[in-house]
Amino acid sequence: MPHPTTVFRALVFVGFGAAVLACRSEQTIRFDPGTVAHHKLLDGLDSRFLLGVASSAYQTEGGAQNDWSAWERGRFPDGRPHIADGATAQRTADAWHLWRQDVQAIQELGANMYRMGVEWSRLEPTEGAWDEAAAAHYRQVLEALRAARPQAIAPMLNLWHFTLPTWVAARGGWEWPGAPAAFASFAARVADHFGDLVDWWCTLNEPNVFASKAYLTAEWPPEVADPKRAAQVMVALLEAHAQAAAAIRAHDRVDADGDGFATRVGLAHAVPVFDPASRFNPLDRAVADASDEFFNRVVPEAVANGEIRVHIPRTVDLKVPAPELRGTFDYLGLNYYTRDLVSAQLRGLIAPRAGGPRPFVVVHDPGRPRTDMDQEIYPEGLYRQLKRFASYGWPIFVTENGMADRAGTRRPDYIRAHVYAMDRARAEGVPIIGYLYWSLTDNFEWTHGYRGRYGLYAIDFDGDPTLRRRWTPAVDTFREMAANIGLQPSHDVGR
Repeated sequence: MPHPTTVFRALVFVGFGAAVLACRSEQTIRFDPGTVAHHKLLDGLDSRFLLGVASSAYQTEGGAQNDWSAWERGRFPDGRPHIADGATAQRTADAWHLWRQDVQAIQELGANMYRMGVEWSRLEPTEGAWDEAAAAHYRQVLEALRAARPQAIAPMLNLWHFTLPTWVAARGGWEWPGAPAAFASFAARVADHFGDLVDWWCTLNEPNVFASKAYLTAEWPPEVADPKRAAQVMVALLEAHAQAAAAIRAHDRVDADGDGFATRVGLAHAVPVFDPASRFNPLDRAVADASDEFFNRVVPEAVANGEIRVHIPRTVDLKVPAPELRGTFDYLGLNYYTRDLVSAQLRGLIAPRAGGPRPFVVVHDPGRPRTDMDQEIYPEGLYRQLKRFASYGWPIFVTENGMADRAGTRRPDYIRAHVYAMDRARAEGVPIIGYLYWSLTDNFEWTHGYRGRYGLYAIDFDGDPTLRRRWTPAVDTFREMAANIGLQPSHDVGR
């Protein structure tokens, strides 16, 4: 799920402390456009590399009833609709009915992996119940992916992507003490039903984005602006991951791929770059570091150390022992889109409070182009984050990377530059095992509705009642990558 550059204005509560002044030094690196343009994508790899696309259930399926479907019809206190243009996800790409077109599109790409979601509210609409028809539907999709030709498409199954069943939300969502156990119970049932078809598991998508948007900036349900509650939700999500990982490993004993591993478990962690607008302004450096600490460091540090620490200067300093988190990653998924250049605002630093002045604003680098969602195009950031997170020692999977580009003309260069960044990091020893583009098709982009078009395949939501998946120029770029590593697209290709 791509997030806008304002996603971490959540640090409206961050203060300034002298200890934070000892920030990391900004890395200055800029790719040469000529080198990028002539680079052979995925050079030196073969078909064992996992190359594919990603989507989420709620953003593509249509028809789900959960906390989001109830909330999205409402309005913010200032009268704005929760979703841009008053849109809803009740049809979106209609992948629930048009999934065969999506499988065909993945075959046309030559991909060998598809990161897809299952919607908790469909499979367990009431506590303890199980919808056999919904389970049969997901099984049909998974079987079709496995049977795809010229090569099988390995599914990576994502269990939670921001939405909750209404019965969980009614108990307080992730603030309900029983939420982690309820999620683990759901994960166990999913593993029981689909483990013979799935080896790659993603427990959670972007818990840091959710905590920020739902519990700091109050832009998502349940519309809370409280850093202490945000910290507790981060703890609950990490506990849910640990319990779900254990449940998956206990209930999926079948090696669907025949590679010797019945399960590969991880999560997808959003890793934007936060840089100071001025390298010479200690306040800018302080807020950049504080933003990075909350957003980028909490998750990997908790899994590496078995202790969840959430720190927001002058506001929250939470430490929770969590030894059960150790060993829960078979891989670390990184979702990378952009960089925020942050400039401190003194008033917000002196008196941090909900609804008060923000501690920083995001400024634009005039030398960098931006996407349709106003995100800076900064492929060097992917290289930086890959190098950084490699230090933890886990295999790394780029589980999301993409850009909003309604015209579709700039996306090929975006992909080329970011895959170059990945190849460069890989050549320097970073253990990257896969790359997934976000997203397969245009879809519902949360509060942005249908304004953000990320799809390799475009959909005319307004003018085409059939929602036909239409080829964009970036499909050719993806197929080039696939061919470079020996993957084959299907011959049934239509533009």
